[in-house]
Amino acid sequence: MKMIRKMKISTVSIFPQIFSVLSDYGVTGKALEKKLIDFTAFDLREFTSDKHKVTDRPGFGGGAGMVMLIEPFFNFYDYYMKTYSAKPYVVLMSPAGKTFTNDIARELSQKDDLVFFCGRYEGIDERINSIVDMELSAGDFVMTGGELPSMLMIDAISRFIPGVVGDENSVINDSFYDGLLDYPHYTKPAVFRNMTVPEVLRSGNHKEIDLYRKKQSFINTILKRPDLFIKRELSAEDKKVLVEIITELIKDA
Repeated sequence: MKMIRKMKISTVSIFPQIFSVLSDYGVTGKALEKKLIDFTAFDLREFTSDKHKVTDRPGFGGGAGMVMLIEPFFNFYDYYMKTYSAKPYVVLMSPAGKTFTNDIARELSQKDDLVFFCGRYEGIDERINSIVDMELSAGDFVMTGGELPSMLMIDAISRFIPGVVGDENSVINDSFYDGLLDYPHYTKPAVFRNMTVPEVLRSGNHKEIDLYRKKQSFINTILKRPDLFIKRELSAEDKKVLVEIITELIKDA
């Protein structure tokens, strides 16, 4: 009997209630039902050592804003290793981190014990990096906390765990999976306000449909995200598709 791998994902935050959306809705909710993911949202305040459960203090050297204390995060880290007999792979949510991508999602989906540290205010005491494995950002903008960015990352990571998405081909065909944007999608009706679904998609010729979608994926990427296409190493098949696209453009000119 084939063993089903179960991934453990945890978040550490002063607002653990936010993460209920992951367990209540969407693919992550289904993954939890199927026991493909074990998810826990830990309350950072439970790992403080004072009666007031303080998690932040003014920073050394002055300046605006509060800095999150390092001690509660280390207390959690020690608790995790003792409780689960495993060293977690810690991701720190930070605007200074590298930008999250589909490739990183795929990489993180291979971890058995994944923990997201979600800071707030001016961030966490810099010494936190001694137990952090990766710093990640959702993009070049600033949010009030790491909770929402970590949630979108967990959703993306979950899609790469076998069994989470019903049709695994839909993951393979998603935008960014192979460095390209997805092709356009259509459904009924075939004609809506004089806008018609391309004939090839209604032809039933799967070879022609596959070629059409490949071309559209190339065109989408070139027009909308040329930076992705420039980085792509073109295979012999890719070059053939490009030649066909250019030939069709010349004929239509």
